[in-house]
Amino acid sequence: MAKNDKKLAGKKPAATGQDISAQLDLKPGQSIELLKALHILTREGKLNQDSRRKLKQVYHLYQFIEPILKDLSKDGASVTLADHGAGKSYLGFILYDLHFKAAGQGRIYGIETRAPLVEASQKLAVELGFERMEFLNMSVAESTHVDFMPAQFDVVTALHACDTATDDAIAFGLEKKAKAMVLVPCCQAEVAACLRQTKAMSLSRTPLAELWRHPIHTREMGSQITNVLRCLYLEACGYQVTVTELVGWEHSMKNELIVARYTGQKKRSAAQRLRELLKEFGLETLAKARYPHLPESLPEPGAQAEIAAD
Repeated sequence: MAKNDKKLAGKKPAATGQDISAQLDLKPGQSIELLKALHILTREGKLNQDSRRKLKQVYHLYQFIEPILKDLSKDGASVTLADHGAGKSYLGFILYDLHFKAAGQGRIYGIETRAPLVEASQKLAVELGFERMEFLNMSVAESTHVDFMPAQFDVVTALHACDTATDDAIAFGLEKKAKAMVLVPCCQAEVAACLRQTKAMSLSRTPLAELWRHPIHTREMGSQITNVLRCLYLEACGYQVTVTELVGWEHSMKNELIVARYTGQKKRSAAQRLRELLKEFGLETLAKARYPHLPESLPEPGAQAEIAAD
């Protein structure tokens, strides 16, 4: 056999689109070219370990968002979605590719503070013909009050929006009367900073302060309290809340997934417990800035039966 023939004989054939789809468990009609453009796949259609983790997170998140989108878009309704802290817009592009493209209507707004990422996403949307995607170079808080944004959004997502950006995404959702919010919080520092400031006083007041006496516990406790308060706030504002993990902990430590669907049933017990936790942990200064929609007064003592029923 000639030398060149031997080389060809030992060379693996290039993977076809069907091979790649089978390996990655892609959805019907999903664009392989999009995954290459997002650098999730290489030009040869291969997937490295880091990209595999990212793709698994986005796919798993899509499984939670897809039923919401289908429910909201039934009867031909057009769905508007805001993706906060969009980054490279992995989530937004895949949502558009798998749902909005086939629906033929609806719009996605990607909100991101890093201008180069916004410009890259805008360029990619044009190249792919994703006409109903827009990208805005601004913070989550700024996007809440700009005049050119829709007055109402159906869905708000925030995948790993850092620190208080998740709180800003919740504020955006409340302001825009969102029917659903899907949040994966990240890097929560605000509450931990408050716990550090009041640690000495808390240690003298209650043995519970031992839970955050050591710095690493302060950080972990701050993160846990932050998400508990967010869930109570959403319940107090009329949302049904589910909390679960996004993917296995081996893929990401920033893994808590909060899914909130608006029901209109505002839980007074959730508002009361939120205020009590703020007081217990010395976080009252956060109440006005982070939880402005809490009721001004708590239920009267005679309302305890209703609180228990919640």
